[in-house]
Amino acid sequence: MRHQHRSVSLWILLASTQALGATEEPARYNPDTHVFTLSSPQVTYAFGVNEHGELQSLYWGGRRAPNDTLPAAKSDAGLSAFDPSNGATPQEYPAWGSALYTEPALKVSFPDGNRDLVLHYLSHTLNGSHVSVLLKDISRDVRVELRYDIDPDSGILARSARIENHTGKSLFVQQSAAATWNLPAGNEYVLHSLSGRWAAEWHLDHRPVLASQTVLESRRGSTGQQNNPWFALAPAGTGEDTGPVWFGALAWSGSWRITVEPDVKRRIRVTGGYNPFDFSYRLAPGESLDTPVFFAGYTPGGLGEASRLLHRFELTHVLPQAPHPRARPVLYNSWEATEFNVNEAGQVKLAEMAARIGVERFVMDDGWFGARDNDHAGLGDWVVNPRKFPHGLQPLIERVHALGMDFGLWVEPEMVNPDSDLYRRHPDWVLNFPGRPRTEGRHQLVLNLAREDVRDHLFRVLDDLLTRNDIAFLKWDYNRNWSEPGWPEQKPEDQQKVYVSYIRSLYWIMQRLRERHPKLEIESCSGGGGRVDLGIMRLTDEVWPSDNTDPFDRLSMQDGFTYAYAPGVMMAWVTDSPNWVNQRSTSLEYRFLSSMQGSLGIGADLTRWNEQDFQTAKRLISEYKSIRMTVQQGLLYRMISPRDGSPYSATQSVSSDGRQAVLFAFLHSSSMLYPYPRIHLKGLDPQARYRLRVVAGKPEENTPVEASGDYWACEGIELMLKGDFQAAAVVLDRVAPQS
Repeated sequence: MRHQHRSVSLWILLASTQALGATEEPARYNPDTHVFTLSSPQVTYAFGVNEHGELQSLYWGGRRAPNDTLPAAKSDAGLSAFDPSNGATPQEYPAWGSALYTEPALKVSFPDGNRDLVLHYLSHTLNGSHVSVLLKDISRDVRVELRYDIDPDSGILARSARIENHTGKSLFVQQSAAATWNLPAGNEYVLHSLSGRWAAEWHLDHRPVLASQTVLESRRGSTGQQNNPWFALAPAGTGEDTGPVWFGALAWSGSWRITVEPDVKRRIRVTGGYNPFDFSYRLAPGESLDTPVFFAGYTPGGLGEASRLLHRFELTHVLPQAPHPRARPVLYNSWEATEFNVNEAGQVKLAEMAARIGVERFVMDDGWFGARDNDHAGLGDWVVNPRKFPHGLQPLIERVHALGMDFGLWVEPEMVNPDSDLYRRHPDWVLNFPGRPRTEGRHQLVLNLAREDVRDHLFRVLDDLLTRNDIAFLKWDYNRNWSEPGWPEQKPEDQQKVYVSYIRSLYWIMQRLRERHPKLEIESCSGGGGRVDLGIMRLTDEVWPSDNTDPFDRLSMQDGFTYAYAPGVMMAWVTDSPNWVNQRSTSLEYRFLSSMQGSLGIGADLTRWNEQDFQTAKRLISEYKSIRMTVQQGLLYRMISPRDGSPYSATQSVSSDGRQAVLFAFLHSSSMLYPYPRIHLKGLDPQARYRLRVVAGKPEENTPVEASGDYWACEGIELMLKGDFQAAAVVLDRVAPQS
């Protein structure tokens, strides 16, 4: 099967190039020097064809003037005879062959046992912000099309590759990356990455780049909580606001790998794509394999500016509703109130309570289908349980709509319980190795979406569910990792294609559902943050960062999450206290303010609330609606990080038009009567006037009600926060100038 994905050019909705000048194109080629450049107002990326025909990296950094001609590419002689030139040269897409000792982007094997592949330039095309370069092996007709796009606004590049077999026999792709990124030489680079585990995702790691290779990866069949496919590289000493940063994110929701390594001259190479572990992809004559897309960017403005560039890029180019995603609605989810014990009367009661506090979307979670009274049975049988809903879902949906909310539903389509009608009919539909154990996780097995019959079945049952019911939203869950990743229906030499075909089928199902139901929105959930990446975000409107909803734990997780992903896609629930994860008790206001830094949801058992709780929630939800576009789609500044044992945390969001700023501040524990740190606001118009509005907490008594942006930046604001687990939030609205 030929696996293709939407052209990279369609990932980046080509913007106007007026900012570059009327006659200058973002992508250019100099026929005299054989140098390609891709430029934005802030960034230049350049590569060229050297004297051996290799595609060689030349420059990636701040904007170069159009009349600053880059010299032609020249292969690197290395440092000694142990480093021959074709191994030392920083190639754009190095294949494993000749004397390559660094990480290859591509490795293949031929039926005669040959594994040598040397790629040289063949041809190219340019179109606006897009460059396509065709490489070919020096003797065998294996071709690689390299695709480049640059976003003229952010300078973020998108790279991917297509491997084509034009020989007369099958070959095996054993390693296939989307791109290799080459950074300038330096001996003090620090690698920033995101790691974690279930209930403890999004830890920001920092490690020096040493002589050895660093590997970030998932072998789990999905993105995984242990590592996220995002990186940032910066010289030691780079902070939130200053210093050069090279950053990137891989758009792939299956097993992946990113390697970071210095060469003998301390130039850093970052290679990312399919994980080569247990990987083999047979290409018959005439077939091709497309890699994922690897996005990357550069900024001189520190880690904070790198994340803001990524946020804007995701909102305007990646999300399904790009370039103008709607504000995320305030959501209520029934899981913690009812778990599997759902029925029409109970859900209606919760919906009425949710509507009372201003919720806009009511979501019924697990337990509505099949024989689903616990997690041991029913998964895979996507039919409404007639005992719980004797008249189907329609009466509940109509009541939810009458209350002014839309309706959402929890599903976990990729999984099946052995105790289900689907598994009894089709035990062969799961990932398995014949004659070997079928390891269960959470009492379930993984359906093999790589099979077209499984893929088509899942699409049909979900399409039927959405067609028969007015469902605006699916919480799409995925609660275990792969085991026994066999595909016994395929020939042995094709079974490892499962790693690619499965994810392609997942994307296909989501894409078709969205086409058939244009108003549908989807949340990606995977035992918490186990499937968050720019691949799944192309088809989902929001993601679930963690099953841990403790508001204090979430402060550090949200801090890490926002280095790679926009706050607008980050679901953040207000749940009960003490929290089920760690039994920590916090006030309802504290829980709300923690969650209001992302896409706000309510997951608490409303039947346990008192009247004061309802009044507090109603007030804060109303406040959130007045600031959510700023929080979800504005410019985020991490003012005080909660990491490394800090007792403080603070974030500030500024609307894209500069008219509003929102400050959230949190205190873990007071110590020795020290006051809360003064916060100097960022991103405001220095000359404009801003009026202060308090959402929660209290500023110091001498704080002005109105002042200039310059005042709020220079003088700052002091908040009266004392005690344990305290929080405050204030809004600054720009005052219209008097006529």
